[in-house]
Amino acid sequence: MKYNHTLVTEFFLVGFMDHPELQVALFTMFLIFYIITLVENIGMIVLVKIDAQLHTAMYFFLSNLSLVDVGYSTAIAPRMMMTFISQNKMISFAECATQFFVFCMFVTAEGSLLAVMAYDRFTAICNPLFYLSVMSSKLCAVLLACAYICGIVNSTVHTVFIFSLSFCNSNVINHFFCDTPPILKLSCSDTCTIDILHFILSTIIALTTFVIILVSYMYILLAILKIRSPQGQQKAFSTCASHLTTVAIFYGTIIFMYLRPSSSFLMDQDKIVSVFYTLVIPMLNPLIYSLRNKDVKDAFARVTNKMARSHST
Repeated sequence: MKYNHTLVTEFFLVGFMDHPELQVALFTMFLIFYIITLVENIGMIVLVKIDAQLHTAMYFFLSNLSLVDVGYSTAIAPRMMMTFISQNKMISFAECATQFFVFCMFVTAEGSLLAVMAYDRFTAICNPLFYLSVMSSKLCAVLLACAYICGIVNSTVHTVFIFSLSFCNSNVINHFFCDTPPILKLSCSDTCTIDILHFILSTIIALTTFVIILVSYMYILLAILKIRSPQGQQKAFSTCASHLTTVAIFYGTIIFMYLRPSSSFLMDQDKIVSVFYTLVIPMLNPLIYSLRNKDVKDAFARVTNKMARSHST
């Protein structure tokens, strides 16, 4: 079978063109989401940096989780909002590949970080006497580096294979950003190998990190059940509740989006889910950790009071 090959130098992002009457409302809503995401996550990073009592492994990883959330929401949100207010909805081939690479890298790093944070909670609850010696600054740096290396390697493999495909006839991406399923639909190459590679890599990474989280929390649950006082059990569980909530939301969405056959993708349905994990999850994460975390609330109160006193003098 012969294809009419053309050299694709740019793509057209459809965005939410099916509902042109909602463009202004959607732009306003997503702009608010993005601003809140930046304020919350940058605020979390700054708070962990300036408050000495948050200089622990747990909050070191939490600040990096906020950095990752800023990274992949910024890779998507500004370009997406431009599709609402600009007549030019084109994105160059290089820009599309770059957006895909950055997004894939940060999302993979987030999954890895959640696994690292589960191990941190396991150490804190199951081996509290050895926590400071085990979770040393050196080990924290190594674990963080592993999370980012995992993201870079996974993103590089996906980007190289996907954007080395041949594209012909249509260059219209039925999405608001350069994601795997809508890009593969445009290729006139045989994407069977890419589909298998994408599924295998995504499954390996998701399952590996999820198993680490699952095993960590199995040991954590056993340790909590051995605590005699209800107050002690509640305190131990409260330190894990925020992380468990984040894990459930993140992995539930990622599994729905990527760990299924490409034939089952419905673009309009997936656009809504994509909005959730590209904009809503990065906005929710700081809220989940701050609202349920006494240390973060106390640190915020200390910093606020210190700033108020400095302004009053």
